[in-house]
Amino acid sequence: MDKQDSVAELLSIEEIEKERKRIRRKKYYKRAFRRTIAALVVVAAVAVLIATLLLPILRISGDSMSPTLQNNDIVVLIKTKNLERNDLVGFYYQGKILLKRVIALSDETVVIDKDGNVYVNNKLLDEPYVSQLCLGDCDLEFPYKVPAGEYFVMGDKRSNSVDSRSSSIGTVAREEIIGKVFFRAFPIRRLGFIG
Repeated sequence: MDKQDSVAELLSIEEIEKERKRIRRKKYYKRAFRRTIAALVVVAAVAVLIATLLLPILRISGDSMSPTLQNNDIVVLIKTKNLERNDLVGFYYQGKILLKRVIALSDETVVIDKDGNVYVNNKLLDEPYVSQLCLGDCDLEFPYKVPAGEYFVMGDKRSNSVDSRSSSIGTVAREEIIGKVFFRAFPIRRLGFIG
């Protein structure tokens, strides 16, 4: 074998080795891509499960909870059975989710006077979250006793909120409540815990 054949053979071995490396690299990148996609799918599935089962995320539409919550705010709810007066809760009503504030608990008595002052069990509520009191859209007879296992809820913008004061919505059963609002995620300038 002469020198020229030896160089040609050497080049072809180098080319073969180069091709092998290219094929290995291609297989490595394909595997890495598949693993990355699989990891993203798992992360997305876990995020969806958390969002639907533990921490529902809602976008506010309307201003019935103003000034506490504004139109287009994005809030995170936490699922809980322990609700207290003044908690902001999300609940189902005719295929929609409404957000309102818990005013009275099960078996408590509510009275709202003509000026919009709210009394629960004969005690005037301190409501610093309400900018303007008013009776609003109310067709209830007072005193009103909240049924067992239900909550009396109202919006913070009393003049613009359809809530438990209206028999069309009424009190909210515990089973209808999705959870309570605990965090505002958007807008960034108002980011923070609520409550």
